[in-house]
Amino acid sequence: MNPRPHVAVVGATGAVGLEMIATLERRNFPVGQLTLLASARSAGKTLKFRGEEVPVRELTADSFNGVDIALFSAGSGVSKQFAPLAVRAGAVVIDNSSAFRMEDDVPLVVPEINGSDIKWHKGIIANPNCTTAITLMALYPLHAAFFCKRIFAASYQAVSGTGAKAIAELQRQINQVVRGEPVTKEVYPHQIAFNLFPHVDVFLPDGYTKEEMKLQNEGRKIMHHPTFRASITCVRVPVYRAHSVAVCAEFEKPVSVEAALEILKRAPGLDVIDNPAKCEYPTPLMVTNKDNCAVGRIRKDCAFDNGLSFWVSGDQLLKGAALNAVQIAEELLKL
Repeated sequence: MNPRPHVAVVGATGAVGLEMIATLERRNFPVGQLTLLASARSAGKTLKFRGEEVPVRELTADSFNGVDIALFSAGSGVSKQFAPLAVRAGAVVIDNSSAFRMEDDVPLVVPEINGSDIKWHKGIIANPNCTTAITLMALYPLHAAFFCKRIFAASYQAVSGTGAKAIAELQRQINQVVRGEPVTKEVYPHQIAFNLFPHVDVFLPDGYTKEEMKLQNEGRKIMHHPTFRASITCVRVPVYRAHSVAVCAEFEKPVSVEAALEILKRAPGLDVIDNPAKCEYPTPLMVTNKDNCAVGRIRKDCAFDNGLSFWVSGDQLLKGAALNAVQIAEELLKL
């Protein structure tokens, strides 16, 4: 790998794409050349990187000549069409969509958990679902110590997970409610301002949504834990960009709060904020624009013999998307 790689960002003008550009700059990633790619309607715009205006180009089949690393965040349809073209042109693709996550020959990576899986990539490396990544940042260290059999969970997911239009919809609806105006809906089936609803992604025949099944399916692959089971209800909440998850986890080995705290305090990429007596616990606002996820409300689960309940929050656009992708790119440079 070129020590100063030519990096392309696909979907550069979207919420995650903009965060990828900002994260590359903030973490001093050694970008030798930056190519910004988006749809035809965004071509011609410029975005700032290291004090310079970089033009946005239309994504085409020929966009990847000379590119070393391509960060994709433009949806699974775009990834399926263009990621193989990027690989054929010699790039390593780090894909933020669901297109390749469950393919057997594609590593699905959270660097703090299974970074070594990057070594067997065949041109494409998948970024996990945002809720999965944030949950596993707290769950995996506990699994490594106590072996997690199953979890029951509820997620509280920010509108950023749906994209820039959803962020704008929440802001617009808040203003409409405050002004006493009729509330208009474009992105979501229900008003999201001052509301929430248990519906993230499309419903499956068994009543779960695709989003809800991702935590189990992707969790098994990331943790190398084929028997892991997860029952989750995903809830969309009127929060801008940080997800939270309430987790009840059952373990095979006996657990204690004291042992769990010691393990979590040593876990990379995770802050422990756990002092309920002083109302200290993670909140979405607390982790917004922060690289680390945060865990708190750690307690023995009263429904399991070997169980813990906890609450974890993380920035959906960072650890849930852009940061994790850039961290994968950083690991690539070490190979």
